[in-house]
Amino acid sequence: FKKCSRLMISLNKLPQPIIAKVQGVATAAGCQLVASCDLSIGSSESRFGVSGINLGLFCSTPAVALSRVVQRKQAMHMLLTGELITAEKAESYGLLNMVVSPNLLESETSKLAEQIARKSSFGIRLGKQMFYKQLKYDSLEEAYDFATERVACNMEHSDARHGIDNFVNKK
Repeated sequence: FKKCSRLMISLNKLPQPIIAKVQGVATAAGCQLVASCDLSIGSSESRFGVSGINLGLFCSTPAVALSRVVQRKQAMHMLLTGELITAEKAESYGLLNMVVSPNLLESETSKLAEQIARKSSFGIRLGKQMFYKQLKYDSLEEAYDFATERVACNMEHSDARHGIDNFVNKK
């Protein structure tokens, strides 16, 4: 369980956004993996669950990731019932960003990855790191102070200066 937990934690620390592409059933650690990724796309045929409770085993480590992306009541329902939910329900819960037909899963996932890859790698790396770190602050004021420092750092980078110049000059 510790190795699995370290893997999930490492996903947030990678500089690149991690996109989950789900075609089948993601249960227990599979659902945890989807919840741990930065973005997720699922086929309309995919299903999600934390069904260890059906075997008498509460999915404690998947609960950590799940409770951070899904509202408390939905997460508890999934964890306590062990029921599989549909892709559409997973999207409404916030576990998936998008649901697509199975024949579009590969192309839509690639399209999203390519869209992000065209952005400033510095901005993406700084933004991802900022996003997860600001969630750890207890107060909104601390989170805004940290975000303000990060945006000031970002604005000093050549990618941002170039992008702002193009915007101002309508290029």
